[in-house]
Amino acid sequence: IRDLGARKGEREWNFGTGITDRTRYDSYEALIEYEFAPINRLGFEVELPVTFYTPVNGTKKEETPSHRVESLKLATQWSFFVSPRYNTSMALGYIHELVFTDINDMHSRAMLRGNLYNPFLVVAKRFGQNFHSLVYTGPKFEKEYHNEHWHNSYNINTSLHYMITGTRNFVGIEFNKQLAGDDFDMTIRPQLRVAITEHVLIGIVAGIPINREQERFSSFFRLIWEPGKTRHTSR
Repeated sequence: IRDLGARKGEREWNFGTGITDRTRYDSYEALIEYEFAPINRLGFEVELPVTFYTPVNGTKKEETPSHRVESLKLATQWSFFVSPRYNTSMALGYIHELVFTDINDMHSRAMLRGNLYNPFLVVAKRFGQNFHSLVYTGPKFEKEYHNEHWHNSYNINTSLHYMITGTRNFVGIEFNKQLAGDDFDMTIRPQLRVAITEHVLIGIVAGIPINREQERFSSFFRLIWEPGKTRHTSR
């Protein structure tokens, strides 16, 4: 949701697509996302993700999930601490998702299935000139309208990136960890970003879960467009 310490006027469009091998079927993801900073240190985001499913390994089509527009995701992030002296930034944020009904069920059900609430904390620190670390953590609470029960989980995502000197390119690795009751899942995500022009970048991410009961390898490609962004060398 913009970089920590975002500056007024920054904007970014993201167009992403990916595939995940889920053992009994493959899921194909696509999203469009818009980020902007109306004032210094405050960022907003609007995202619309879509998922399609294809059966594999002899799975019957009716046993796969329905294609869906996942949700309308609205998010904000406020950088409350930015210290060049300590090369450290901190931010509080909140993501709210309006979760949609499966496409196949929209003729018989309401369009919205429920809500997902996700407050979070982000702490980022730079080591030297090239190494950047980040911790993203917070709970998720999901409530469906027709169900009295809440689905709760807790995310702890950590990452380390190496910025290539004199460029906006980086290589890095991220560890996505989720706790849900007694269940623990972690996905390792090696990734890179490459600047194509001053305003266009691409990002590539792979996903390697440590527990392959339901999901195996995944990959995601992101096209990033920053229209008319003013460059700043430090924050």
